[in-house]
Amino acid sequence: MAPTQQGSIRLFQFGGIQVYLHWSWFIIALVEFNNRTNAYRSLVWNALEYLTLFGIVLVHEFGHSLACRQVGGRADRIVLWPLGGVAYVSPPQRPGAMLWSIAAGPLVNVVLAPILIVTLVLARQAGLIATAHDAYLFLRAICYINIGLLIFNLLPIYPLDGGQILRSLLWFIFGRARSLMITAIVGIVGVVGLIALAVAFRSIWMGIIAAFILLNCWGGLMQARMLGRVAKLPRRGGFACPSCHQPPPLGPLWRCAKCFKPFDTFESHAVCPHCGAAFPVTQCLDCGEARPLSEWNAPPPVISSS
Repeated sequence: MAPTQQGSIRLFQFGGIQVYLHWSWFIIALVEFNNRTNAYRSLVWNALEYLTLFGIVLVHEFGHSLACRQVGGRADRIVLWPLGGVAYVSPPQRPGAMLWSIAAGPLVNVVLAPILIVTLVLARQAGLIATAHDAYLFLRAICYINIGLLIFNLLPIYPLDGGQILRSLLWFIFGRARSLMITAIVGIVGVVGLIALAVAFRSIWMGIIAAFILLNCWGGLMQARMLGRVAKLPRRGGFACPSCHQPPPLGPLWRCAKCFKPFDTFESHAVCPHCGAAFPVTQCLDCGEARPLSEWNAPPPVISSS
């Protein structure tokens, strides 16, 4: 699945968002330098190209994070790793909020595209191709990388941005669970195509990416099935999620992190009846947010006068 903070190096914090670099990034960087030693006359340009690539990825992920915050969601961490970057965002569970949080990332690449293209054209007209050939090759590579990342990210394959945008659009029509299931199935079909391309081009990287996407599609499919089952369950009155305002389902659907036995956290007041472990927060099975049980108070009914 996606990388975690564990095994990552903290780089900096911007706007309350922590940025981490996964340790495996250095290994892949060395591999890339070896593969592109003939691209430039100096390895300095190879290093600059690789760093700029992840600079573009980082700005892309900040687009996700800041858009998520704009719609009232939570976004406090970005992890860079060899397959790109992951912004840990938790937008409100509404299709519009999800759509904007996801679409903002590719929009960053859309904004960068004309800037990089114009810069490349001006560099060519200024004669950099002859006077500073490495600099010109660098600008051309970055321009192509940005466009390539944009096109790849917009493929309608979950969990790529294009797949999540598709899921957000389908959410308006089919609801949360069915939209995720449809998108996951479309993603699995897309993975078959990526595997075929990986075999045809003998690309190990494409095979790794296909495996990563397949795992996420399978996880999305399982989550969609769970959401579908939860949606059909009877609901408990007197409580509502502070984030999505949905009443919790009835039944032993929460699992104790200590003894691993299921229990109904609302019935036992956030204490496991089997081992006595107390839980400071309760996770909503609809939106995934975890908040203290004391905040799960259902709003009073609205009484209208006529």
